[in-house]
Amino acid sequence: MRKYLFYFNLLAIALIAFSCNGKKSAFTPTSTGAPYEVLVVTDLGVWERPAGRALYNVLDSDMPGLPQSERSFKIMYAAPKDFNSILKPVRNIIMIDINSQKYTQAKFQYANDVYAAPQTVLTIQAPTEDEFETFVEENKQVILDFFNRAEINRQIRTLEKSHSSFVSNKVKEMFGCNIWIPAELASSKTGEDFFWASTNAATSDMSFVIYSYPYTDEKTFTRDFYMHKRDSVMQANIPGSKEGMYMQTDTMTVETRPISVQGEYAFEARGLWRMKGDFMGGPFVSHTRLDKANNRIITAEIFIFSPDKTKRKLVRRMEASLYTLRLPNEKQSTELPLNVPKGDKTNQ
Repeated sequence: MRKYLFYFNLLAIALIAFSCNGKKSAFTPTSTGAPYEVLVVTDLGVWERPAGRALYNVLDSDMPGLPQSERSFKIMYAAPKDFNSILKPVRNIIMIDINSQKYTQAKFQYANDVYAAPQTVLTIQAPTEDEFETFVEENKQVILDFFNRAEINRQIRTLEKSHSSFVSNKVKEMFGCNIWIPAELASSKTGEDFFWASTNAATSDMSFVIYSYPYTDEKTFTRDFYMHKRDSVMQANIPGSKEGMYMQTDTMTVETRPISVQGEYAFEARGLWRMKGDFMGGPFVSHTRLDKANNRIITAEIFIFSPDKTKRKLVRRMEASLYTLRLPNEKQSTELPLNVPKGDKTNQ
């Protein structure tokens, strides 16, 4: 009996060590909640005062680049005394910790898989409610990007297991690149340095486009150059049902910014497209990157056509695919860094 107890203890120690190293053990529950749901844990008074309202307004802001108002996150609230075994496995959690005895300045801390897996817990610490409010307002985009990236990472892991082999092979054949796209994108069209795959569904059409052209100078990574190039490529390759109809960019809606993909610079653009001469339209997101090995530009884009329906889930699901694009000679990365401001302490 003592012999079996000895081996049982060794197994228990091994499982605990495995779990403490940040890996999911046999005893780690699966996280709960839907994608882009966030649970905020703080005292009710803080939640109802300006400090809590500042955080609520960040999470409740509109997702950019959509034709109608759709919130970035679904927000849930719990007081610390109610933060029990039912709520602890929620996939995205924000803990508010305001204490003048512990902190001299506001900062972030975060951890993964604390109570369940996959799970991301962000703690926002501050000495006072006023400093918390200011810190949250100044770091709005950081907070949004943090949870967006956590959800993108989860979708990337899903795509790694199940994606369209046809699209991956075609992109490899035409551009020497690799990408993971949802498997239901089965229809396709090719052009000169251009490839388009779509679901070809009548109600919720998801599309992926990739095209390339020679790199000339840094003006390539500007809003005006991008829109001009996009319009010329789409006019040539995505015509409408009648002569004179073609896809074009709604220039008034386009927002651009620099981001990092696979550890390299990328130019992100998001906004609305419409079919010239028709009533069709919808949101798009694109990543433009420099293929240094071949001195060319690669643009990968997703766009949605889902009339009379919400677009947020479709855009987010497809947008994750853009982060899996691997240019020639790049290693595949399946994890985006959960960036926080420099100088703020983080804890993984």
